[in-house]
Amino acid sequence: MVRSTGATSATARSSAEPVDTAAVRDWLLSLQERIVAAMEAEDGSPFIADRWVREPGGPLEGEGLSRLVEGGALLERAGCSFSHVKGRTLPPSATQHRPELAGAPFEAMGVSLVFHPRNPYVPTVHMNVRMLAAHPSARDPVTWFGGGMDLTPYYGFEADAEHFHRVNRDALAPFGAGLYPRFKQWCDDYFFLKHRNEPRGIGGVFFDDFSELGFDSSFAMTRAVGDAFLAAYLPIVQRRKALAYGERERDFQAYRRGRYVEFNLVFDRGTLFGLQSGGRTESILMSMPPIVKWRYNWQPEPGSPEARLYTEFLRPRDWTPV
Repeated sequence: MVRSTGATSATARSSAEPVDTAAVRDWLLSLQERIVAAMEAEDGSPFIADRWVREPGGPLEGEGLSRLVEGGALLERAGCSFSHVKGRTLPPSATQHRPELAGAPFEAMGVSLVFHPRNPYVPTVHMNVRMLAAHPSARDPVTWFGGGMDLTPYYGFEADAEHFHRVNRDALAPFGAGLYPRFKQWCDDYFFLKHRNEPRGIGGVFFDDFSELGFDSSFAMTRAVGDAFLAAYLPIVQRRKALAYGERERDFQAYRRGRYVEFNLVFDRGTLFGLQSGGRTESILMSMPPIVKWRYNWQPEPGSPEARLYTEFLRPRDWTPV
């Protein structure tokens, strides 16, 4: 699931610091509201609000708030979901790297979003921030954080890629100079379609199983990443949303969206966690794009803008040289 090594994955551990899950929940709900309000203003269309509850007594209980827009002027399909659930047993996707927690009850909460714009010159974006706490018997809770954001352009613009990565780098800088390069590499490794030998997009940052700074500082770092999302994405939207496009660009966008679907259904750890733990399928699959195409052995015309995406952007590189 996560393509990482022990050198890049921090092992979750029990912390002597108090675990303030209420503070995490409050921040997550605030983050969701701020992001949705900003995107509603940019699109001009309201997001619907779908509240859901999983009643006690089943394998999973809890609640969530899914915010969604379909058919907007800017956003063809976009979802931003909050969930807070508790379960009797950690699913396999969460214990793959820590078998000692197999069978432990757990609590998980997070905000996850995927925005699929209508204009092919505006990139698709994903962001997720989350906390998971396992409760092994006769031990303190074991907590860890995860998340990040990544950008998936259909037509590449170097200024956009540099801006996106620069905002992520600056958000992580107060927590250690080594975090951005480490999380950038982790993102490049994770959002990679092994069966295609191809990156999903131009990356960003990704981290999981993170607790090495202690609860308070690990939470602060996660907040910094989530709070940086609008600064990373909105300027790109505003630069590109009025660019003219035609059927050729829409056709290529639909073809490239197929890669997004393949990754989410085959490799994405959040999708697998949600489905394996008995989560709400409608919310989990909000990330799927509305219009997708597949073609047999299609190749872009050499020298075309479509080919340039492959030759210049779908190759991991340093987007913040200065």
